[in-house]
Amino acid sequence: MLSPFRSFVRSPRLGRLIATHSSVNPDEISHFSNLSAHWWDEHGEFEFLHKMNPVRMTFVRQKLLEAARDDGTDPNPAQVLANLDVLDVGCGGGLLSESLARLGANTLGIDASEKNIGIARQHASTDPRLAPTSPHSSLMYQHTTAEALLEQPKQFDVVCSMEVLEHVDNPASFLSTCAELVKPGGHLFLSTISRTPLAYFLTIFMAQDVLRKVSPGTHTYSKYIKPSELIQFFETYRPPTPPAPVPSLRESVTLADSLTSSARPWITRHSDTYLPRTQVDVRGLIYNPVFGNWHLAPKDAWGSLECNYIFWVRKPKEIDS
Repeated sequence: MLSPFRSFVRSPRLGRLIATHSSVNPDEISHFSNLSAHWWDEHGEFEFLHKMNPVRMTFVRQKLLEAARDDGTDPNPAQVLANLDVLDVGCGGGLLSESLARLGANTLGIDASEKNIGIARQHASTDPRLAPTSPHSSLMYQHTTAEALLEQPKQFDVVCSMEVLEHVDNPASFLSTCAELVKPGGHLFLSTISRTPLAYFLTIFMAQDVLRKVSPGTHTYSKYIKPSELIQFFETYRPPTPPAPVPSLRESVTLADSLTSSARPWITRHSDTYLPRTQVDVRGLIYNPVFGNWHLAPKDAWGSLECNYIFWVRKPKEIDS
């Protein structure tokens, strides 16, 4: 059986509706709300994410630096995030948000769990540089969803959504929302888990059922997304024209609307094996159980995309006439 995302992407019916309701799954929010107190326990429920976070940040900085150089500038690598407007969708307890803010980004972390936002604010308040009461803080948190944020006329230089995609309902709708929150020429970063037998064995059978490193029910195999499906989505994705807010429940936006937009797709390639370096990149995130750390797999390394991976795609700067 095809996953909901896979069947959506491959559907031949261009009139198929993009769901207009929130992609938030109440059961997922309840699950992570119950775990919210453990976000900053580096040896607890979120140990893997604490260890993964530096690797994710390295990838983000590398891609932003490469893009800046492609644009003809040569920023200081230590300041590549400085003064950028960055959105962290599904920020949880703020692991990524704090790292982004410490590197100078004007960071907004959002989460559908009020408890997660409470923990994130509480932890940030322990650092005078990040505390909400500090006039110099570049970090803010908001209890909201990406769909609700889209109703505001605000776009971001960078949108990140790490380890979130595999927990949402209607991932195609969620991706569309994230895409519309990115400024033209901006960047979207996603990290998630591929839908493969190896991923099931490592993330569900071993991590959840055997080793109990992750609470049972955290992951659902059918919600995993393959890298090829993300690439295919952005090869065909076009925003509605003209740009419009999220429709009300009485309205709908069809996939045909987005495909007939005048905007070009985010990814354009001329062969199945070639990915344009300036448009998209996908790299495996490999965990070494011996040393207890993560590393970024070399580009095109065999088998590296069979489990955890991180994905970058750049929004086109211009709209074709």
